[in-house]
Amino acid sequence: MSTRFTASDAPPHKRLSLWRDIICDVYVQLDCKSDARSGEFHGWVSRGALGRALSSTVASCAQRVSRTPARIARAQEESVLFALGTTGHGGVTQDGREAVIRPGEFAFYDTTRPYELQFDGDFSQRILQVPRDLISRRVRTEDLTATVFSSERPLDKLAYDFIASICQLADRVDNDTANRLTEQAVDLVAMAIADRIGTMGAATSHRSAMLHRLKVHIQGRLHDPDLSAAGAAAALGISPRYVSDLFADDATSFQRYVLAQRLERCARDLASPQQARRQIGEIAFAWGFNDLSHFGRVFRERYGLSPRDFRQSRQSN
Repeated sequence: MSTRFTASDAPPHKRLSLWRDIICDVYVQLDCKSDARSGEFHGWVSRGALGRALSSTVASCAQRVSRTPARIARAQEESVLFALGTTGHGGVTQDGREAVIRPGEFAFYDTTRPYELQFDGDFSQRILQVPRDLISRRVRTEDLTATVFSSERPLDKLAYDFIASICQLADRVDNDTANRLTEQAVDLVAMAIADRIGTMGAATSHRSAMLHRLKVHIQGRLHDPDLSAAGAAAALGISPRYVSDLFADDATSFQRYVLAQRLERCARDLASPQQARRQIGEIAFAWGFNDLSHFGRVFRERYGLSPRDFRQSRQSN
């Protein structure tokens, strides 16, 4: 069941202050200003969980919202927000770019860097907020923040429609299903980004698209303990050297990427109440580990806890 927050029921002189608290609670720490008269200011947000992601709908009046360096310095969360226009117009500025989001269009912005949102009148948007690592391990978010993705491009429309659809499932599906749907949504956005980069440079587009294909191949075979760079290269018709070069572009390596993905899947399953009865070893083997002592060591290095302690800490919350 989605939770709804509204500023409209507060006394007129308190509405903007309450609104600022609401958007900071639902999203990230932000500053908000509005020229609307105190008695005319209105706004509401509904929010629901979608696995690791959050889905929300926001509707309000004219305002300017900013994510400042000071706010970022005090924050711990790292997210990317996909803003889907539903009514009215909304402007977003980040990384030297400006975009206007209209109904049927979307853009995204990264909470680890400053941005501004500008609304000149009443508006509504649907927002999918995902952990930054979900998108950054696929593409560089800096490349196309504050860029409009519109229905005129087939992949853009597919991504918009899919995100809009899964947002309606918030709080209605289990965490595992929600996480898989979110991963698919981010995959679609990554494909749309790679397609857009293709109009900016063919070589960059090819490498980005190939890296995306490589990561999709890996993610579909994490359960296989024999997954290797040579095997992935053969499956995609490229050389092992090219595989290494592609991951070097991403400041990592094939082995480090595979290990990080396997650990993330194991951590997700260990934290899931639905999988509380599965043995730790069963989960590790299901995601391609074949040595429990090695798994325990690398898991502790990544998360600072043993798998058992990690499971207890997550499921006791």
